[in-house]
Order: sequence, then C-alpha cells, then structure tokens
Amino acid sequence: MSEDELCIRPMTAGDYDAVIALWRDTPGVGLGVGDDRETVGASLERNPGLSLVAVRGETLVGAVLCGHDGRQGSINHLAVVLEERGRGLGRELVDGCLEGLRAAGIGKCNIAVYRHNADGQAFWRATGWRTRDDLLLMQRGIPSRD
Repeated sequence: MSEDELCIRPMTAGDYDAVIALWRDTPGVGLGVGDDRETVGASLERNPGLSLVAVRGETLVGAVLCGHDGRQGSINHLAVVLEERGRGLGRELVDGCLEGLRAAGIGKCNIAVYRHNADGQAFWRATGWRTRDDLLLMQRGIPSRD
C-alpha cells in the first residue's frame, strides 16, 4: 500500500494499541469499563467485521466500534485524526458499520454522544441522526468480584 492510499478494513485485536491511542487522543471520546483489550477483543469476536479502522499507508487514521444484540445496533467511539477530518472519512466508517448491521438483519442503530461534545453532535446530525427526546439513557456499573 502506498503512503497516501487509504484502506478501510475490519478492526482486529491486533489493532488495539493504535485504536486505544486514537480514542484517548480524541476529545469527546469517553473511555471506561469495557474498553480494555480483552473486552474489545471479545466484542470483535461476537460482531465480526462490524468494527472498522481506516489506515493511510501504515498509520491508523480512524476507528469505530460497532456491534449488535440481535435486534439493534450500537456504534461507539467513532474517531478520526484531526488531519483527516472534513474529507468524509467519518461518514464512510459509519456507512460501513450500518451496511454491516443491515447485512446482519439489524434495522436500527443507537449512538451516545456526550452533551458537551458539540463537534460530535454536529457530525451525527449532519449525517442523519436525530435526538430522541422521549428516552433517557440510564446506566449502572457492575462491580467486579475481585
């Protein structure tokens, strides 16, 4: 692959170090429980081909985590390096996820965006996503037994 050639491909467990570094360096991407190597690897195994990375030459420039529970999809941690933004790469990654979900028979997909992440909200709205004012996201941590 040439230095300028962009390749979008399924994420593998071997991509983890570069992907987690990108997520950590991207404002608006919140990491926590479930973003460790083992859990992300298990997600990739349960949802083969749905999570994607974008690589230009040898450099990871974008990544998105995607999966489903059999009835609805979920997209998490979409990130594109600053130098690649505004060229349609984020949209291309999301479209790839949605096509994978469609092929798996999934008819809807959810995302979560931090309220303070104005850039993220603008991206998602510009690509056809809408806010659900009738729902309230609730969450609870599950303590480990260690």
